[in-house]
Amino acid sequence: MTALTRAPHAGLSARRPDPRALWPEHARRLYDHLVALYGEDDALPTLAAAWIAHQRSTNTQRAYARGFKVFEEFAREHGAHPMTVKFALADTFRLYLETAPTWVRVKGGARGELARTGKPYADASRANALSAASSFFSYLDKVSDDGVKNPFDAVQRPVLDPDYSPTPGYTEDEWARFLAVARDEHRAAAYRKRAYALLLMLYTLCLRIDSLLNAKVEDLSYDRGHRVLLLEKVKGGGRKKKPIPPVAWDALQDYLDGRTTGWLFCTASGGRLDEPAVWRLLQSLAKRAGLPLRGPHGTKNDAITHALARPDARPDKVQRWADHRDSRTTQRYNKRKELLDDSPGYSLAAALAGALEHGTA
Repeated sequence: MTALTRAPHAGLSARRPDPRALWPEHARRLYDHLVALYGEDDALPTLAAAWIAHQRSTNTQRAYARGFKVFEEFAREHGAHPMTVKFALADTFRLYLETAPTWVRVKGGARGELARTGKPYADASRANALSAASSFFSYLDKVSDDGVKNPFDAVQRPVLDPDYSPTPGYTEDEWARFLAVARDEHRAAAYRKRAYALLLMLYTLCLRIDSLLNAKVEDLSYDRGHRVLLLEKVKGGGRKKKPIPPVAWDALQDYLDGRTTGWLFCTASGGRLDEPAVWRLLQSLAKRAGLPLRGPHGTKNDAITHALARPDARPDKVQRWADHRDSRTTQRYNKRKELLDDSPGYSLAAALAGALEHGTA
């Protein structure tokens, strides 16, 4: 492992541009976080950040960086450098995640103050932290001259049900109410226009929130009678054209108000709107609409579920619209709807209620 523990930039001339400047946002943030803990002479900050930059998807970069921080903190608190962790400690990390309280903001505390008083990590969060740590060691094995044994290869992961989602779903009527609140009741006119256009774009284009927030006005185009948004594919590279329905296009143009450059959805100062801001927006709108609180990822779930419920629905077309490689991924949303709306328990209970009402039971 000698090749991995040398100072990362000892051979670079000061005149040459630093390749770290090309790293994506989450790689740079992880590098800065680790440098503050280990210093620039330790190989960990550069290797961990390079590993994050190696991931194709921005969503994966963010999730892995978050999961790796949990692993790094655990290793450090147990007196081990993250790159030297062996199976025994890796397996203990699995057990730690099952009971350890999570970080939450301190009510009434200083800005950014956190305390470990939250609920233990959910199954998906534990799986992410373990996957992140395992992926990091797999990357070390690729870049090492001598090879690195992955201590997480034999660590058991939580069993996740792909058909289950804790996110509450909205009906089409609830979505109409949700959008009406965004259009008519949210703050000043500029905020209402942005909220309304953002929700319509997410829903009618079946987009991931990170894809939409990374889009720029220059990505809007026209193709054979369709207004389109050109997006980078989350996986596999390349670009994809997403047709924009008229209702979403009109709302978007009303929001842009003639703007032709910059982030498609931006802050008042022109900066990129970030995901936490969208979370806060949706929480506020849900409260006003009297709907369950949830984040932006549920929007795509609802769009697919509603599209599959149409009488003329074509699962293959919905699959392409949702950017799913595997039809089974799309069908999970269909199964979720069937498990709720088509439950035999509804008709059974209706018959039982009728019998009880007429005294025949």
